[in-house]
Amino acid sequence: MSADPLPRRLYYVPIVHTQEDLGSLAPSAQAQTTARLGAAAWEEKQRASAEYWQRVASWVETLPAELPGFRLYQDGLPVCGSEERIVAELADKGSPNYRLLTKLRQRGAVLMGTESPNLLREEYELVQQLLGPSRVHPPRNPGALLARRDGFIALRIAQTLLPEETGILFIGALHRVAPLLPSDIEVVYPISARADRGHPARP
Repeated sequence: MSADPLPRRLYYVPIVHTQEDLGSLAPSAQAQTTARLGAAAWEEKQRASAEYWQRVASWVETLPAELPGFRLYQDGLPVCGSEERIVAELADKGSPNYRLLTKLRQRGAVLMGTESPNLLREEYELVQQLLGPSRVHPPRNPGALLARRDGFIALRIAQTLLPEETGILFIGALHRVAPLLPSDIEVVYPISARADRGHPARP
């Protein structure tokens, strides 16, 4: 009779993208939001994003001071060998998400490339088209690419999060990674309750 696998835990942290995260796409996103909803809507979105990241930062402070055995997974961070440089650059530009990644790394957590570079390239090209001046129509099945990204992320976590380790996944709200994870990974939602999988947060 085989022994049960040692448990693994994943903190599942929904994220909201800020202006700093959007990079070169930020001006187009701001222009479209302003055109549809007015300048005040963009400013309100930035204010709400800042408040949300304050909540995430407060939760991060409840984690142990030292984080050996923790792995960091990030929406939009490719498996490429330059993960640390990418995080450092975006942190320097003021991204609250990437500043938190930097702080967690300083406490001993290991940064992990999380996404397929090829799928991210497809996503970037699609967003460029949708935000560009021509504003092409979206594909008939816009969720297909997102689903492929989710599958890759889930597999990446399953293959790299070791027994008795803890992961933190910073992931956009539209993603559905948790249902694709192996059953031996306990999913915890520390910021907002989710009914599909997971348990009350505990550090």
